[in-house]
Amino acid sequence: MDKRFARRMLGVLGICALLLSVSAPAGAGPGPVTVDSLGPASAVTSTSVAEQVGDRIWTVTSGVSPIQVGAFDPVTRTVDRKLTLPTGAGAWAMTHLGTDLYVGLYTPGDLYRIDTVSGEATKVARFGSFIWSIAATPDGKVVAGTYPDGAVHEYDPATGATRTYGAAVAGEQYVRSIAADATTIYAGVGTKAHLIAIDRVTGERRDVLPPAYADRTFVATLSLSGTKLAAGLSPTGTMLVFDTTDLSDPVEVQTPGGDQYVTAITIDGPTGDVYLGTRPSGTLYRYSGSTLERLGSPYDGAYFNRIFVDGPTVRAELTSQVVEYDAGTGTFTGTDLGQAGLPPAPEQAMGIAATATSVLVSGKAGIQVHDLASGTSTRTFLPGEAKTLTPVGRDVYLGVYTLARLWSMKPDGSGLDEFGRIGHEQTRPTDATYDARSRTWLISTEPDYGKYDGTLTEQHLDTGRLEVHRGVVPQQSVRSVATHEGVAYLGGATRNSLGTEPILPEATIVAFDQRRNRRLWEVAPLSGAQSYSDVVVYRGRLYATTDDGRLAVLDPRTGRVLADAVIGTGQSTLTIARSGLFGTDSKRVFQVVPRRSGPPAVTTVVDGLGAQIYGFPLITTSHTGDALYTIKGRDLVRIGNLPRQK
Repeated sequence: MDKRFARRMLGVLGICALLLSVSAPAGAGPGPVTVDSLGPASAVTSTSVAEQVGDRIWTVTSGVSPIQVGAFDPVTRTVDRKLTLPTGAGAWAMTHLGTDLYVGLYTPGDLYRIDTVSGEATKVARFGSFIWSIAATPDGKVVAGTYPDGAVHEYDPATGATRTYGAAVAGEQYVRSIAADATTIYAGVGTKAHLIAIDRVTGERRDVLPPAYADRTFVATLSLSGTKLAAGLSPTGTMLVFDTTDLSDPVEVQTPGGDQYVTAITIDGPTGDVYLGTRPSGTLYRYSGSTLERLGSPYDGAYFNRIFVDGPTVRAELTSQVVEYDAGTGTFTGTDLGQAGLPPAPEQAMGIAATATSVLVSGKAGIQVHDLASGTSTRTFLPGEAKTLTPVGRDVYLGVYTLARLWSMKPDGSGLDEFGRIGHEQTRPTDATYDARSRTWLISTEPDYGKYDGTLTEQHLDTGRLEVHRGVVPQQSVRSVATHEGVAYLGGATRNSLGTEPILPEATIVAFDQRRNRRLWEVAPLSGAQSYSDVVVYRGRLYATTDDGRLAVLDPRTGRVLADAVIGTGQSTLTIARSGLFGTDSKRVFQVVPRRSGPPAVTTVVDGLGAQIYGFPLITTSHTGDALYTIKGRDLVRIGNLPRQK
């Protein structure tokens, strides 16, 4: 949430805050509330997987509806065949058998067969809610790895029968990668890394990942050719090369330069060379014999989804491009898939902020910049997902997933610059705010898969100094942050990260002295709350919302609960405008009006939003404080003529 206007309002209220907290019910403005659509909030061509069938590279969009499947012709550099799938939010998995393409989806985990000759798409199976990985077997079957059951499944196209092998590792939720030969399925597991070899007949399994790599989070990438099996490990950017006739002694290949992920691996069958792409640098390597050779990078932060080797020609499918590597010059030639014929479509927005000249909406691999003067929008590419956007003066600061990277840009989308990373095993920024008095940008974070303890991070914009306070909300990730008079207020979440089980029975809120770096108090204000999705200081009181639709009002000096109320059934995000305190739960926009005693009044301002967002409810206040911006469906809307709080 953009809390800059909230800070400005609090500065005006000053020492009268407590007196002003007692108010009459909200009154309507001069005329009805207005709702104006500004068009699609964020539109993108974003892909996560690709597969080559014949002379076409097939890919599929993610995060947009409906899903678009397209065939890219490397000769004409156009997407010359397209079709839509009626279910699913996106895809991470593809393979093929002959001319039949198989696509594994998420939400739900439908498996589709696409006849690439006729273009006909048929749903042939469903494996839970999320298919992470699929592979073809030599005898013409398809195996799949799923989340959150961490299971392995098989589909037989000849009979339509399915088989479930069950969880690869008891207690683990992810089979992120999969490969198979005539006798064995190889399942790459996380959040505690395992490589499980499953006998295809008996279902018997064994973990073949050497104990030295047990501290990794994922075996995230697998490629198999003949008896050579290559596995990419996170978060160390390590590749292991196995001989499947003797899995006991793999060769370790460590990528240089601090890369943490091997996102794509392809083994060139004729030569035995292994090609791999890494993140966050976006580098393509070739491992030949015992030598790792850096081939180059198409751009900083490139995400390799799939690498294709055809004799001397090496191509790769990225987030929104297909690139071709020229071995003679060591350079890449890229084709944007949107321009090639797979046009951008409205996606599920992830973050929102308003500046004096623009409204910014983040999504997959970019930020949509809505120009308030012209009424048009453009897109700025970002190698990652901006989970938080914080306007400060003439800049906007971004907390970017993955790797909890810190970026800045101008309100018009120019000047994009990465200037830091939080580190400390953190990967997902969850909220951010700005303390104008100390010129400090505050970011809350969730740790990497399978890890514990989030952080409050203080990025001092005047000196560049970075302070990371891990575990400041004990045994939790940090879901939300607000700041007032040198104190940071932090909302915890019992689930530390994906793939972990809660340690505590309920979440807490912490007050943290920013100057002395110490906790002032910690409370669990609402029984059974698992996460505090937002916190904000308004008129001398601390308001906190829970993920199950409750609101707590606290004394910010002591943490004492002053009141509580039910405001909905799910997560809510709050923002302060000139006329009062507002929020959204993605279904409606509401106003919270303090009372002299007892719980605050909560009234609906706009209903029927049906916001299709990725993550937490999105709302922000205009630069002048007289309007709100939020999401309706997949459109950005401006809500004006707000009701006044008397």
